[in-house]
Amino acid sequence: MRILVTGAAGFIGSHTCEALLQRGDTVVGLDNFDAFYARSIKERNLDDVRAAAGTERFTFLEADLCVAADIERAFAAGPFDVVVHLAARAGVRPSIDDPAGYVRSNVEATALLLEACRTRGIGRVVFASSSSVYGADSTSPFAEGARADRPVSPYAATKRAGELLCHTYSHLHGMHITCLRFFTVYGPRQRPEMAIHKFATRMERGQSIPIFGDGGSSRDYTYIDDILQGVLAAVDRPLGFAVYNLGGDHQTRLDELIDLLARALGKTPKLERLPEAPGDVPMTSADLTLAHRDLGYAPRVPMAEGIQRFADWFQDFGVK
Repeated sequence: MRILVTGAAGFIGSHTCEALLQRGDTVVGLDNFDAFYARSIKERNLDDVRAAAGTERFTFLEADLCVAADIERAFAAGPFDVVVHLAARAGVRPSIDDPAGYVRSNVEATALLLEACRTRGIGRVVFASSSSVYGADSTSPFAEGARADRPVSPYAATKRAGELLCHTYSHLHGMHITCLRFFTVYGPRQRPEMAIHKFATRMERGQSIPIFGDGGSSRDYTYIDDILQGVLAAVDRPLGFAVYNLGGDHQTRLDELIDLLARALGKTPKLERLPEAPGDVPMTSADLTLAHRDLGYAPRVPMAEGIQRFADWFQDFGVK
């Protein structure tokens, strides 16, 4: 297939491009190099894609989905069979400081992309959502049918808004749109501000690790290879409008995570205790029943193995 991937230079986006190319698809990747983290890291991600999968079926465009001329330029590289929309401004805590910026990047851009797909007759979209849409009071494990109307951060609100736009376009225009709720993705190329990468960097530098709360908060961490399994399955299956959790099927406490990472890096962590952070949720836990039934999704990488793989990559990556 010929596939447009937005957010192609990012953590999940670069891995998605690589996986699609390696199985034989043709990929046009788009990214605006948002300044949320260093452009050099995203350039390195793209270099890794080209090195692993070659350039014969890969085209990259620097473009902003909120700029009409950039959207025209991106879709001129089509036609596309599927659009995989991974571009977004990420991060719960930063969204509290810039809610309007998150609305522009995550809601306005999604609306403009869906409209561009509609006007060009592209009927299949995969949209990257987030476990954050469940808020702080969902019952574990989080099921797709649970209420998701009480977000506790602007980031979570923009991801839920994106899902609702996808439902609207599917309902009005018969588009096949699959929303994937990612649960705390980690692995090689993880963004530098995400907990595992940030903790590894601070350990390497001999700096203390900030711990918000008592260390008892837990997350359903999901290794990048497992996420890719779900993304590729969604690309291949037109299912009308659908929402699926993609998680790791196991919860890990924050203090347990730090111990695993420290052992993998051969470091002794220094901890700095801080109050609970606004916008954080105490736990996440994915109900994978629907994803397993419809996408054949089954996470395979256990936490200890995934952390060791990350640590091996991190030590090659080098601390800046």
